[in-house]
Amino acid sequence: MNWYPWVVALHVFGSFTFVFAHGASAFVALRLRTERRPDHVVTLLGLSSWAISVMYVGLLLLLVAGIVAGFMGNWWGHAWIWASIGILLAVATAMYMIGTRYYVSVRRAVGISPPWEGKDVAPPVPVTATELDALLTSRHAEQLALIGGLGLAALVWLMVVKPG
Repeated sequence: MNWYPWVVALHVFGSFTFVFAHGASAFVALRLRTERRPDHVVTLLGLSSWAISVMYVGLLLLLVAGIVAGFMGNWWGHAWIWASIGILLAVATAMYMIGTRYYVSVRRAVGISPPWEGKDVAPPVPVTATELDALLTSRHAEQLALIGGLGLAALVWLMVVKPG
């Protein structure tokens, strides 16, 4: 039995899971720009956190299946697979740096500690409505959408066309 199509299918399924879950978080980011009620911001942040957890499962599946498919298909000598890995790393790094900093600021602004802070640390004091408005109207959501959208378009093109 030829397992290659099954591994590629798992790679594509992981990719769809990644994009589906990450899309939920992206829509939350865009919705936060117009939300001013702190309790709604907290709810949206909770949805985004849950979606990001699912996103990481999809990312793990797409990476593992993609690496296995790369070996099974003898793709490692081709430039497109290395370009894909480079783009994925660059986009992930940029989005992590921009997104994490922004979402930690928003969490703190509504009185939520980042997940890595222990339970013994007092939660941050929520900011004023004016400060929250200034934070939520920043252009971080658009920056993240542009970086992620262009990166996704480039990855899809590389996987379909497989240049070099």
